[in-house]
Amino acid sequence: MHEILQKPTSMPVLECAELAVGYRSTTVARDIDIALYESKVLAVLGPNGAGKTTLLNTIAGFLKRRSGSVRVGTTDLENGDPRHANRHGLVLVPDDRALFNDLTVRENLKVACKDDQTIGSTLDLFPALHKRLKVRAGDLSGGEQQMLAVARAMVQRPKVLLIDEMSMGLAPVIVEGLLPVVRHIAESTGAVVVLVEQHVQLALEVADEAVVLVHGQVRLRGSAEELRTDPGRLREVYLGG
Repeated sequence: MHEILQKPTSMPVLECAELAVGYRSTTVARDIDIALYESKVLAVLGPNGAGKTTLLNTIAGFLKRRSGSVRVGTTDLENGDPRHANRHGLVLVPDDRALFNDLTVRENLKVACKDDQTIGSTLDLFPALHKRLKVRAGDLSGGEQQMLAVARAMVQRPKVLLIDEMSMGLAPVIVEGLLPVVRHIAESTGAVVVLVEQHVQLALEVADEAVVLVHGQVRLRGSAEELRTDPGRLREVYLGG
């Protein structure tokens, strides 16, 4: 079992123990231990095919765990039950964003939450969307679509927010503006965030901790600051050293 970085006296908001994940008959990642406390951000890094997206989909209940457990607060989540996970405060923003392209920005948010006050306060995180409320999601730019995907997750007031490849298909300059919102979300709401991201250095700028998956195993973990200031160590792990 990998060592958990921080062990405050409070209970973790999200705890995964000895988690093995995969699909059909294939296990793609194993021995995953995560303990995240209030307002913390974890960056999950690694090369393509390392099992990062499979890990998020399993935590969210869209794939069944091969073994291990996932807990939110005091609740052990049922295996392979995304509704149970969502009811207990876990929300996934998938890499394809899963928006309703024929619905407007406001309608996409209404699908997830009927409370106009909650929608209004969430939109304050993304001022650019205020002027686009009547625009179909399919007509938004890529950056605006990603803002909407995260906003739709946030109106559900998650305890645990999982974000898969926030930068997918976006120009680096757009990503630089979006990723700091993750830090603000954690600090302002107390939610924990698990962020799978290909822009390693940008992810480490907003995260508290990071794990690097290679060939389905955690090959490196530490504080984001430690890994950010030692790029050679990251490079060695990515290249299989």
